[in-house]
Amino acid sequence: MATRLFLAEDDLILADALKTSLCQADFQVDCVNDGALALQILLHNDYDVVVLDIGLPNMDGLSVLRNVRQHKPSLPILILTALDGLEDRVAGLDAGADDYIAKPFEFAELEARLRALLRRSQILPQSVQQLGNLRLDRAGQRAWCNDTPLDLSARELTVLEILMGNIDRVVTKEQIVAELGSDNAEVGLNAIEVYVHRLRKKLEPCGVVIRTIRGLGYLLEKQQAGAPGAAL
Repeated sequence: MATRLFLAEDDLILADALKTSLCQADFQVDCVNDGALALQILLHNDYDVVVLDIGLPNMDGLSVLRNVRQHKPSLPILILTALDGLEDRVAGLDAGADDYIAKPFEFAELEARLRALLRRSQILPQSVQQLGNLRLDRAGQRAWCNDTPLDLSARELTVLEILMGNIDRVVTKEQIVAELGSDNAEVGLNAIEVYVHRLRKKLEPCGVVIRTIRGLGYLLEKQQAGAPGAAL
């Protein structure tokens, strides 16, 4: 069965070229060039993955994204835009995008990113996970500690999802960078250390610990009674 892809792009020439190339890559593509129409279609139809331009008429792509995320939190969405500044990338990712690619781009890169999003959506479990007193709802994009909601940034939540998906297995910093869906120049290894440091403090009351395995990466596990927390 072909992968169902929804494309919202206001540049008709680019949209036509993308639709042709994506169909040749075995995607089944529905395409619109209006933001309000895109939102209605996405809310009432099921797709495997979405490519969403930010600069759409009638409703901008970020507004579409935020609305869709309220109803379909696990739908893989890649935003496509001519805006290439760091603030624009951060705004898109914080609004709920799974990945970001800026124009101009090579189709091969877009296809590779879409395949990666699809692999992740198929591999990551959608059910609620629990470790100690830490509970994570992947579909709802929420986490609790002792039934108290955790105040996590979008990046911290993503790092937690990665670690929860690899309980008792070491996760490298490079793996986390790759899963965040950004290139190494924007989310470097030092930034990963900051996210882990903040997350570790928030998880202290939960009975779990993020251990640093020197030279390898991070390990999420239940904290042993009387054992100190791991340092960054």
